[in-house]
Amino acid sequence: MGKIIAKNVVERKSGFLYYVDGQGNVCEAKMARGGKKKKTTKKVAAKKPAAKKAAKKPAAKKAPAKKKVAAKKKK
Repeated sequence: MGKIIAKNVVERKSGFLYYVDGQGNVCEAKMARGGKKKKTTKKVAAKKPAAKKAAKKPAAKKAPAKKKVAAKKKK
């Protein structure tokens, strides 16, 4: 954090930041403000030739699993 050298030396404007640079000069810089969004440009995609869509085959139906029947033992 910087320290205060002298007060009320520069007449300040709102929206500006004041600092002392490396050579000892008082500098003024406009403060950055958040919240403003830049305008975005829409990207136009190049048109591709229409490709033929492959016809989907219906899903194969699975047969129900057969139950194994235990063989009866002969006496």
